[in-house]
Formats: sequence, C-alpha cells, structure tokens
Amino acid sequence: MVSILLPSLLILLTLSTTTITTAESQQKHYTIKLPLLRINPSITPQQSLTRDRIRYSSLFSSSSSPPSPSPSPSPLTAPLVSAASSGSGQYLVDLRLGIPPQPPLRLVADTGSDLIWTRCSACLSNCSSSLRRHRPRPSAFHFRRSSSFRPHHCYDPPCRLVPHPRHRCDPHRHLHNPCRYSYTYSDLSVSAGYFSRDVFTLNSSSSTVRRLRLSFGCAANVSGPSLTGSTFGSATGVLGLGRGPTSFPSQIAVGEDDDDVFSYCLMDYTLSPPPTSFLLIGGAPAAASTKMRFTPLLPNPPTSPTFYYVGIESVSVDGSVVPIDRSIWAVDSMGRGGTVVDSGTTLTFLPGKAYRRIVAAVRRRLTTAEAAAGFDLCVNSSSEEAARMPRMEFGLRGGAKFGPPPENYFIEAAEGLRCLAMQAVRSGGGTAVIGNLMQQGFLFVFDRAQSRLGFTRSDCASL
Repeated sequence: MVSILLPSLLILLTLSTTTITTAESQQKHYTIKLPLLRINPSITPQQSLTRDRIRYSSLFSSSSSPPSPSPSPSPLTAPLVSAASSGSGQYLVDLRLGIPPQPPLRLVADTGSDLIWTRCSACLSNCSSSLRRHRPRPSAFHFRRSSSFRPHHCYDPPCRLVPHPRHRCDPHRHLHNPCRYSYTYSDLSVSAGYFSRDVFTLNSSSSTVRRLRLSFGCAANVSGPSLTGSTFGSATGVLGLGRGPTSFPSQIAVGEDDDDVFSYCLMDYTLSPPPTSFLLIGGAPAAASTKMRFTPLLPNPPTSPTFYYVGIESVSVDGSVVPIDRSIWAVDSMGRGGTVVDSGTTLTFLPGKAYRRIVAAVRRRLTTAEAAAGFDLCVNSSSEEAARMPRMEFGLRGGAKFGPPPENYFIEAAEGLRCLAMQAVRSGGGTAVIGNLMQQGFLFVFDRAQSRLGFTRSDCASL
C-alpha cells in the first residue's frame, strides 16, 4: 500500500511549499475548546482492566533499560513512544485536515503519545480496482485532494524525529525522496507511511476557527488488532499530546508562555447521556486560575521522554497518612518508576508495595470488604459503608493536595458491587499511572512552559 502512494508524493515534493498567514495559524494568546468523545462508553470495568493492562505493558515495556546509543547522534533525534492503540480509556477529538478542509477525522487525544497520525488514501473518484481493494476506511484523509499537503523530504531535519523503516533514505534519489516513517506497537500493530505537513482546522465549541500547519504521519499502511479492531473504535488516528517534539502541543507552541499550555476536563462517562468533556488548547480559563493548585512536572528519564511525570510524596486515607516509603514513588537509575498522569488509561496503577498498604488502610475502615469481579476490594452498593467510602488524598511535590471524591476510585464493577478502581503494577518497573477515572470532574492544565501541572474541581460545562 505504501508504494501505491509514492508517485503522487514525488510530484508534490517538486512543488513550492505554501504558507498560511499568521492570522490563520500560529495566533498567540488564544484558547480553543474542543469537545472530547469517549471511546466505548459502555465498556465494563473488567474489560477496562484487561485493556488497561495491555496499554500499561505497551507504555512501559521498553522502560526497563536505556536505549542503545545512535551510531550518528543528532540534537534533533528523539524516540517516539505511543500506546494509544491499546486500552479502552481513550477520548476522541474531531479535526479537519487539508485545504479545502476535508470531513472531520476522529483522533485519539493521548498524553502517552507524541506522533500525530491519521489514515491516508491516494484514491480519487476514478481509483482503479487494484487501488480500491487496498483503500483505507472512507474516513481516511485523501491527501491528493488537499492543495496544501506536502511530505517532508527524507533529508529534512524533521524527518529525524520519527522512527523509520530499515532504509530511511535512498542515496541514489536525492531530489524525490519523501520521509517514510514506520511505528510498530507492542502487539505488532503497525502505522506506517509518510511524515508530512498540512493544514489542520480546529472548530472550537465557541465557533472560533483556527488553522495550524502541522507535521503528521500520513499512514498508508495501518494493520494489526489494536489499530483495526473494536479497541480502536471509530478513531482514524492519534493526536499525540506528549512532551516530545512531534506532539501537537510541541508543534503549536510559538515561544511565549501562554502558547505552550493545554488542558482537559473529563466528565463521568458512565452517565446517560454522557456529558461532554473538553480539550482546551492555548491556556486555562481565567475563571479557574484562582482555584488552581500546581505541582511540578518532573524531568523525564531518558527511557520515557513522552510522559508527564509528577511526584507523589504521601497518600492519606480519611486523614491518616499511609506509611509508604518515598523511595517507592521515585524514578530509579534505570529510568523505571515514578508517577505518570495519563489520559488514555482508565484505572489507576500503583507500585505493589504502595498498593498493598493503601488497600490495607482502606480495608480497615470497611467491615464487609471482599475481593470480587477481578478487583481486590469491593463492598455491597446498598450497604451503609457504600454511602461513606473512605476519602483518599495524594500529597504531591510542591505542597499540592489532590483529593478526588470516592466515586473517582470506587466504581460499579458489577450489579450491586462497588470496587476500588486501582491495580498493583505487574510490570514496567513500578511506574504508577493516574488514570482518567481518577481525573474526572477536574480541570487539568499541562503548563509545559513552566513545567508544572495544575488542577482544580470543575463541572467542565462552565469553562
């Protein structure tokens, strides 16, 4: 399928690059509010648990040892990490691509990914039957219909930011040599094609329209269970929100503090009809700033450049501090451990020693708790204890306290059964993950310019 696209891409490489005016693209001091849709809102907690474990393994399976040094190091070289293909916890955002803008593409908004990519098709209305057999879904981006589409050349500096097939550049073809990328996920699913540039149109819920020229993966070859099956749902690609240079926030930042900020507000997806969650680009609402609490974003270990790390210093249950050594939360010399805030994982994962002490502290306050439905601690939903669940609070570096309500960590795991929505880490060197269930009902602000994470309670609709 990749070779089918090559002739058209070679023609495009000979054209001069068009530009967009500043008014259309990199405007400063704005906030774009984009609705977020939950994939699989009716998925069971047991299915979430299974898929979260797959995602966790995919996120951190490569974290156990540092990467081998590159034979030709470059300051532009950076690893690409993505596990958005796995898990039930993703949220979708609608974006339009190309000039003129094509129908909306639904991309997974994922803080555990860097690369922006979407399915691509070279087909027009007169595609041959051989092309039609391999054509991606109808919702794919048709790059030949966009006057602003340009593939990067394989010798361009941006091409060094993405993983490549075995032979990145053909030394015999210097002029027509598009930048190829190939990313293989932990389950051997593949997104591969050409690293390119085009115009993204963002239609805000406030009717504001912004156009941004961004680099992205134009995926001619998408295969494998996690990218083509029910797990990926109706998504046509991934909007990487991570800390790497190819991510969406990294590309739209233009040098001023207010630009290198994004935030999201997640609502309870189990409600019917589910309320709307939001992704905000360009800053946090002014009304929330006075109530915002901040904790530093910690430096990433070399093995995990994508993720947003925060520091847990204590955990309390009903006001009593659980005796957990701080070293349990630390990143070790191999880059393992620490705590990551992730938008694409549903449940919360904790290092085994911390998890067991927290479960014991909660159990002491419940007289009828038992293991059930795949979870270690559950109570009858109709019991008096269910009405007065223990309150949990995380003490974060910098003095911030994160105290979500019990419904963020006790879920209806089966009919008449409420369970603690946490799991012990089984792999990955003990890295903790604060999942999106724990984040519901809060506005989270990723202030990358000042290396800090802000949060405050919010009903989302008032943003």
